Amino acid sequence: MTSPVENPASAETIVRLESVEKTYRMGPVTVQALRGISLSIEAGDYISIMGPSGCGKSTLLNVLGCLDRPSSGHYFLGADDVSNLDDRDLSEIRGARLGFIFQSYNLIQQLTVVENIEVPLFYQGCGEEEMRERAAHLAKLVGLEARLDHKPFELSGGQQQRVAIARALVNDPLVILADEPTGNLDSVSGQEILKVFDDLNSHGKTIILVTHDAEVARHAARAVRLRDGLVDSDVRFNKS
Repeated sequence: MTSPVENPASAETIVRLESVEKTYRMGPVTVQALRGISLSIEAGDYISIMGPSGCGKSTLLNVLGCLDRPSSGHYFLGADDVSNLDDRDLSEIRGARLGFIFQSYNLIQQLTVVENIEVPLFYQGCGEEEMRERAAHLAKLVGLEARLDHKPFELSGGQQQRVAIARALVNDPLVILADEPTGNLDSVSGQEILKVFDDLNSHGKTIILVTHDAEVARHAARAVRLRDGLVDSDVRFNKS
């Protein structure tokens, strides 16, 4: 793997963006999706990213998730500057340090609950016994210990999202990235999923949640609002 650049920031800062810009060129048209984002996130933080359509939320999430690179600026994840890593190295970073939760769950329909949770470990070359033990433990953590052998089509939307949460946790990620995780759920199931996030954060997990829903954002300890590719506001809530 490419040698990383040391991060001069505090060891407690696990995400740091420095003047990150992202520009897309589509033929003669240039779109500047991010215009110089600077942002620091501490270990154990719970942050929501909000803003109107086209403000740069999805682009920022792609950069944070190492799915895309900044056009300029620096992105430090843990102690590493990952801004200019190649695709292979970014893939390794995603598998080892990041957990993803999507609106559409992104489960493999042919696999059971426990097999879906095991998928990230399979790509890391873990042994079968270790994979099964860790996956079963996490299924129990999210309340699905009685559903290990069920397939996604046999589960409710809320249960499928719990599988996705367990899968995101299986590699003990540095950061959990959640993209509209309650967007496909009814209000009751959505609140149950947010309670899972609250519990994970209370146990020290760092969560970055993209949402358009102010009620969902209030579960976070901090809200960053984007506008036109820039940070428009960054507010920390008093949740005591």
